[in-house]
Amino acid sequence: MLKKIGICMLFALLLSGCDKTESSGHLKKAALLVPNTINDQVWGTKGYKGLLAIQSRFGGNIFYKEKMNSKFIVEQAVKDLQGKGVNLIIGHGSEYAEYFNEISDKYPDIRFVSFNGNATKPNTTSLNFKAKAMGFFGGMVAAEMSQTKQIGVLAAYDWQPEVKGFIEGAGFQDQQVKVDVEYVNGWDDEEKALQLLNKMISNGDDIFYPAGDGFNVPVIERLKEKQLYAIGYVSDQSNLGSTTILTSTIQNVDDLYVRAAEKFDKNELKSGNLFFDIQDGVIIMGQYSPLVKKSFQAEMKKYFQLYKETGKLPDELKEG
Repeated sequence: MLKKIGICMLFALLLSGCDKTESSGHLKKAALLVPNTINDQVWGTKGYKGLLAIQSRFGGNIFYKEKMNSKFIVEQAVKDLQGKGVNLIIGHGSEYAEYFNEISDKYPDIRFVSFNGNATKPNTTSLNFKAKAMGFFGGMVAAEMSQTKQIGVLAAYDWQPEVKGFIEGAGFQDQQVKVDVEYVNGWDDEEKALQLLNKMISNGDDIFYPAGDGFNVPVIERLKEKQLYAIGYVSDQSNLGSTTILTSTIQNVDDLYVRAAEKFDKNELKSGNLFFDIQDGVIIMGQYSPLVKKSFQAEMKKYFQLYKETGKLPDELKEG
């Protein structure tokens, strides 16, 4: 008996949590699937923190599986997790929505949750961030702080709403600022991201929005070497350098997963696509660099609060 407890404690943060008080509601056990690793300091780490928060809230065993990057691998993982009694599986990315739509009929007792996808089956849910506003505020900061009047967005895909928001926010803050945009066409192609970054630096861009959670850390490290600046993405990345990270646009996906688990536990989690924005408290701005003037920080906080209250971005307030 002592050996079993010791083993459980040893692996608590690696594979599963030791049994606490089991949820008395609908949730039995939860699991997280990530496309790469939980140790990337950004996206995967945020998802893992959400899983740990679910365990803290409900107790019981939790599980995670890395490198879940194909339908075949995901379905094998789901079979294994079903055998362990898991009835809430979170796929940490938009790609999981399609996988879950295709396989969920075989597992009617499991609720499948994906992120930023299109959930179409009765036992599937997709949690979606409305990301235009966070991009808008990030663009305002970049435009205000640029010395060259040239800033850059290094995005994963052209459908990202935060890219459009960033461009509009920069234009609102300073119409003289030019915004260069390049697309990596993938979340984690570090080599291509750095190639595009070098091109943008040679064009004179001095502040960047690396909107791809799989490559933004190496991009930021390169910017530090070049003594240039960035707007952090997904996480508060000020820990990477307070004189490099001017602020961050933060998506608290870990909090969102806990909310989804709470709804599921009460059997109240809706099927289909659910949308969340700044008003829901899951998208925030990170701390500001000491390089950003206090007066401008105060102005940004005012605009941010007005958006929370009215749902209108600064350019829309001016129009009104």
